[in-house]
Amino acid sequence: MKIALLTHSVNPRGGVVHTLELGEALVRLGHDVTVMALAAPGQKFFRSTTCQVEMVPIKAQIDATTYDMVKRRIDAYVTHLLDYLNNNDFDIFHAHDGIGANALIALKKQGLIKHFVRTVHHLDVFENEHVQAWQALSVSEADEVLSVSTYWQETIKNEFNISVHLINNGVDAKFFSTKNTLLKEAVKEGLGISADKPVILCLGGVEERKNTVRVLRAFNQLRIKYPQAQLVIAGGASILDHSKYVQLFNQTLKEIGLENASPKTVLLTGPVPNEWMPSLMQLSTVVVMASIKEGFGLVTLEALCAGTPIVASNIKPFTEYLSAKDCTWADPYSVDSISSAMANAIENFNTNDTFESAQKLSKIFSWNISAQKHASIYQSLLKQETSTCQ
Repeated sequence: MKIALLTHSVNPRGGVVHTLELGEALVRLGHDVTVMALAAPGQKFFRSTTCQVEMVPIKAQIDATTYDMVKRRIDAYVTHLLDYLNNNDFDIFHAHDGIGANALIALKKQGLIKHFVRTVHHLDVFENEHVQAWQALSVSEADEVLSVSTYWQETIKNEFNISVHLINNGVDAKFFSTKNTLLKEAVKEGLGISADKPVILCLGGVEERKNTVRVLRAFNQLRIKYPQAQLVIAGGASILDHSKYVQLFNQTLKEIGLENASPKTVLLTGPVPNEWMPSLMQLSTVVVMASIKEGFGLVTLEALCAGTPIVASNIKPFTEYLSAKDCTWADPYSVDSISSAMANAIENFNTNDTFESAQKLSKIFSWNISAQKHASIYQSLLKQETSTCQ
């Protein structure tokens, strides 16, 4: 099959990672896969890929509102695909977010494509009614809807009264478990990570959904017991505007007296090179995923494969696939609970338990298995189309 996978950016976000990993697994199955992504001039994916790539050009600019940003991106996709599809044909179009899906809705209305698939990682609540409506249309107008967790599968079923396929994520266990001493030292020196103290790592940048302010307050409590501890917040390349929450984070940082602490107690790295990620996780004492909302939480599996214990929110979808042996649970709405979980993860770390969890979960969450399930759904959709035409 010729498959087009659409994603909203080239940045290392969970949905983009999912799109690339799925595409590469489909290529291994023998399919012809093109990954499409919105990109400003000079931008490229955060890592190389075996898939064919089609960059959808969009000017780099600051949008006044979320509505402006989303509309501009949908329009850019539609404009590009109207020309691109004159010389390129695909059996399957698969959008991994609402932006790509709404572009496909426009093309379908014009009769330029017959159907499309939509993966929903999670649903957001937007203040702007147009953006909220676009999100709903991206689900309700899709010919097949997929979800990566039971929680979101059931949520979508109930909200939209439609059938939703559950297809698990995967994890590249080999990539995250590989140890490179020289690279590890380079990462430690390059980012300013401490070697002789507990290092708490959070991935995803400063965002309300990632619960970063409560994590910061919990870390400050942890410093009573571990005064030399360091909090590393990495990533954060989002197309959404998180400036208000970043302001709250900075105010909190100042309030607890860590704004200008030296040596650096709270380290915000921004996005880091993909090849650094295994070393960054291996340098960390604990990886914390105290999110108040997640589609799945790939970081948990990646950290375990790197050999690093995790703290995870005791909410779905984490509770669907993790057990008390795989992680230390925390109530994401309680600073005390997050802090206590950090301390417990530091003090009760067991290499064998982490290794066993990684072994078990990486067998369950396989990109190859995920790709096979996707291919089956694609083929079923094509058969339905054929039978309808006859």
